[in-house]
Amino acid sequence: MSVSSEPTIIARRQGRIGRITLNRPKALNALDAEMITGIVAALDAWREEPGIQAVVVDAAGERAFCAGGDVRELRRMAVAGDAAGVEGFFAAEYAMNLMIARYPKPYIAVIDGICMGGGVGLSIHGTVRVATEHAVFAMPETGIALFPDVGATYALPRLRGHWGMYLGLTGARLTGADAAWVGFATHVVPRVGVEALIASLAQEGVAVLAAANAPPVETPAVALDLAAFGADSVAGILGALKASGTPWAQETLATLRHVSPSAVLWTFEMLRRGAGRTLEQALDAELAMTRQVTKHPDFAEGVRAMLVDKDRTPKWSPARIEDVDPAAIRAMVP
Repeated sequence: MSVSSEPTIIARRQGRIGRITLNRPKALNALDAEMITGIVAALDAWREEPGIQAVVVDAAGERAFCAGGDVRELRRMAVAGDAAGVEGFFAAEYAMNLMIARYPKPYIAVIDGICMGGGVGLSIHGTVRVATEHAVFAMPETGIALFPDVGATYALPRLRGHWGMYLGLTGARLTGADAAWVGFATHVVPRVGVEALIASLAQEGVAVLAAANAPPVETPAVALDLAAFGADSVAGILGALKASGTPWAQETLATLRHVSPSAVLWTFEMLRRGAGRTLEQALDAELAMTRQVTKHPDFAEGVRAMLVDKDRTPKWSPARIEDVDPAAIRAMVP
């Protein structure tokens, strides 16, 4: 439960829409169990409400739409051996992700600021994803020894080209129009136009989206040579990046060497398998995978280094990608 007297989500009817505002700006609107329960309750209440034509989800503050799930609490439960608590959180979150994907009315996420991890799960499965110039999309889970979840093992392989594998393994960030070009967002509007857009949706309905879109343009950020991430193994990706030798390839190699070596391999395998799964199958596989990775020593260490102590010097076990057994990883991935 939130220790604040402020509600962690604000759900209300606004004209023709049901509007959900994430309301933990000091925590970058990170999802906790209370918020998930509230979002599901609102969606359930509006499902058959004839006066509500669409649902809009936005967030308080200008820093973040949703920076992810409450992984520090997950780490606490994992370290305490509370496997049921860990599974309960993931199961509830993934059920919400599937609910969003199957929702019978337009579901419109308005993304202004950071959108990572659980925030991607709150948005990418919806009908419309409106991004501002300040939107930042990323799935940085390998840095804490998890893997892109919330249905991302389904969504990332379906982004343009090899972008999904690149983003999933490295946790790289995309902003604004680049995110739309790749496939994270469907619309791009300026931050100053967000409230006017929501007001128009409430008054006139979803037809206003046709005029609201600013078509994304290709920029240097989306012109990167991602051919290496089409390799059929992690070793192949590393080899291709090393052979390339460009500054971008060298920087990308350094990133892959900094995140959890085990997580690089199991993320690669989850994304490869997710390309052939339905969203429901992918979420089922992700839930099964969380049971294993949250027990791996790298998870507690990664969250400690990146989010608790914030020394950003995790001690991974094994310490190098080359020391991780690919066969063992393939055997543990559902």
